[in-house]
Amino acid sequence: MKINPLALLTLLAGLLTGSLSPALAQAPAEGKACAMIVMHGKWGGPRFLEGFARAMAPACDAKSIEMPWSGRRAYDAGYPVALQEISAQVQAFRAQGYRRVLLAGHSFGANAVMAYMAEVGDADGIIALAPGHSPRLMYDAGMDRSAVDEARTAVAGGRTDEKIKLNDMNQGQRRDFNLSAQVLLSYFEPDGLGHMPATAARFKRAVPFLWVIGTRDPLYPSGESYAYARALPHPQSAYLVVRADHKDTPEVATAQVLAWVRQVAAP
Repeated sequence: MKINPLALLTLLAGLLTGSLSPALAQAPAEGKACAMIVMHGKWGGPRFLEGFARAMAPACDAKSIEMPWSGRRAYDAGYPVALQEISAQVQAFRAQGYRRVLLAGHSFGANAVMAYMAEVGDADGIIALAPGHSPRLMYDAGMDRSAVDEARTAVAGGRTDEKIKLNDMNQGQRRDFNLSAQVLLSYFEPDGLGHMPATAARFKRAVPFLWVIGTRDPLYPSGESYAYARALPHPQSAYLVVRADHKDTPEVATAQVLAWVRQVAAP
């Protein structure tokens, strides 16, 4: 085993002075144990999950990042670009020496961690907190059908940048967006990247997968068979049910998620 000279000197100095921190004392000799990328839900932002990210610190260094579906960015890039942004952060953590990189997302962010595993697949574990954004259910219910159909026609005609008005919905609230046909379809095509049953079934490899759902979440009645059970099995995967609604699931489940992450991140 190679020993980092600087790390060895720091360790000896700490032992001599009695100032060695518990974190350093338990640090691995080569590389860092775990990093986590945390992604917010629809129309949210990084600050909404900063508390959850900080709570993961005993097991994993976590960073909450802003995605294209945030309230500020307003779908400024399509789903493939969003996955590229996640990949760039994964690679940045790898370059910093982290041995494991986990993905965690709430609502739309949970949708994204599953899409990432289907399209890229290089994360070492994923956490889906109150998974949300169900384009197939939305389309079948007529919520965004006209916009999706209009975008399909535009893309088929080569007009990928044509602006389409979308009256989007999030937990009973409505908001209007003017999106390019290509970007709109990337998120709202009923059987596209946002369709969780399909992306779960296409994970590129088996990794620890934690699905967290609240008993008052609209998706709760769908059960494990909706998407979780379609993923490749892994001995550390788990389906966790908590007493919570869609919005407060990350807060309610924090302690249980941390316990799971400790197990997954263990050497």
